[in-house]
Amino acid sequence: MTIFKSEIARFLIKVFVIYVIWYIVYELWVLPGGMIDEPLSQNIASVSAGILTVLGESIFYFGRVVGISGTNGVEIVDGCNGIAAIGLFLGFVIAYPGAWIPRLIFSVFGIAIIYITNVLRTVTLCYIQAYWPSAFDITHDYSTTAIFYIIIFLLWMIWANYGESIQSEHSANQPEPAAG
Repeated sequence: MTIFKSEIARFLIKVFVIYVIWYIVYELWVLPGGMIDEPLSQNIASVSAGILTVLGESIFYFGRVVGISGTNGVEIVDGCNGIAAIGLFLGFVIAYPGAWIPRLIFSVFGIAIIYITNVLRTVTLCYIQAYWPSAFDITHDYSTTAIFYIIIFLLWMIWANYGESIQSEHSANQPEPAAG
């Protein structure tokens, strides 16, 4: 088939396969044990609580729930802690060509950006819940979700545009093997 001869099609198939593998591993082994989701969600809530406090808000924080006093709070549930977004991001980075060391460094950078985005998302949702409650549902369901995918797309574009130059610089800095 000619579709598999296209580099774009092969790339998209790789992304899809990597994401499906990530999803299956996550859903069957990682999620049920809570070994990543629980501490990650609690950490996001804790960091968000710290930011809200620094910004002068009277807050409450317990486990996965953080909020501005007088509201119900925002609970960071398993589907909202960024794990799926990280899986999608890693699928793009792994599927696209590049050397493994720069790919690993960029993956850590991208995961950090996704984490920071999720913390800012949580803080924003707390503010919206407190000061503009009628906009909470649409912001939670659409706006902040769209921001995640835009961030992932931008990170992938950075990798697609600069990953090869990072690979070239990495290769150029490697010493030539001795002739023997």
